[in-house]
Amino acid sequence: MSSGDGKKKTACVTGGNGYIASALIKVLLEKRYAVKTTVRNPDDMAKNSHLKDLQALGHLEVLRADLDEEGSFDDAVAGCDYAFLVAAPVNLMSENPEKELIEPAVQGTLNVLRSCAKVGATLKRVVLTSSAGSVIVRPELQGDGHVLDEESWSDVEYLTANKSGLWAYPVSKVLAEKAASRFAEEHGISLVTVCPVVTVGAAPARSARPSVLNCLSLLSGDEAAFGALRAMEMSGMLALVRVEDLCRAEVFLAEEEAAAAGRYLCCGLNTTILQLARFLSEKYPQYTVKTNLLAGELLEKPRVCLSSAKLVGEGFDYKYKTLDGMYDDMINYGKALRILPGK
Repeated sequence: MSSGDGKKKTACVTGGNGYIASALIKVLLEKRYAVKTTVRNPDDMAKNSHLKDLQALGHLEVLRADLDEEGSFDDAVAGCDYAFLVAAPVNLMSENPEKELIEPAVQGTLNVLRSCAKVGATLKRVVLTSSAGSVIVRPELQGDGHVLDEESWSDVEYLTANKSGLWAYPVSKVLAEKAASRFAEEHGISLVTVCPVVTVGAAPARSARPSVLNCLSLLSGDEAAFGALRAMEMSGMLALVRVEDLCRAEVFLAEEEAAAAGRYLCCGLNTTILQLARFLSEKYPQYTVKTNLLAGELLEKPRVCLSSAKLVGEGFDYKYKTLDGMYDDMINYGKALRILPGK
């Protein structure tokens, strides 16, 4: 990917040792971008060895930065055409989620945006990776047939009043999104926010994102991971997107300089746990679906659907829209990460 003067376009991807960020770096390098990525400790090869492998694909620079440190992203975003904000706090089981998840999520996002504001007009667009968690927690939605889009926001007042389950995660996403939007407007930054649903598929990162553990739990028997899957379905659906499609969507929205604005839901498929269990049982008979996990009430079909009409309307086309497509490399990835048995 080159600009008109023949110079390679440059992108910054924060949190390069993460699942989504590692896949995004791969997509950008394959599109011939020069990429700068940030990690907390570049010398930690247990977390960063995949970045060494990715450097074989093209120009990839690994820099140290920390969401907690204002100014630490200055070098990473300097000289970039696009900045992809993927890094986020992951203290999901914190005993003090306000201090250890919500506040760091908001301040970390603003710290990166402060660095972006210093770059000025040469930075064409910032793409913030949020989550459908900021969209779907709407307890007032009763019955079937609901369709949610980018106008929907999770109910922060309800979540903070009840404090049940992983309540702080959607709160952190809502507040970080809104703070980012205000900052971008005040500082003239072109900001697009992408809200992916449960993200699946293989990625270069060699540590498992919770969504991968969750979506393989019917085969692995991991009860805690399945419990998280079940908690997701309480919002009315199990919505999936393949990580490759998510990364393609983020690059697409970065490059759509004239049209793209605001939030974009990124959802390839609305399904249910029961539909997933049937698919896995038929497609991968060598693994036994752990039917003991399926006790209790589960949805036969989604009662809520998430709409990607805005993203598709901009001209984006999903490659993967079926469970078959979502899972075609998940089993081997699960083996590689030792979530599933086999080589």
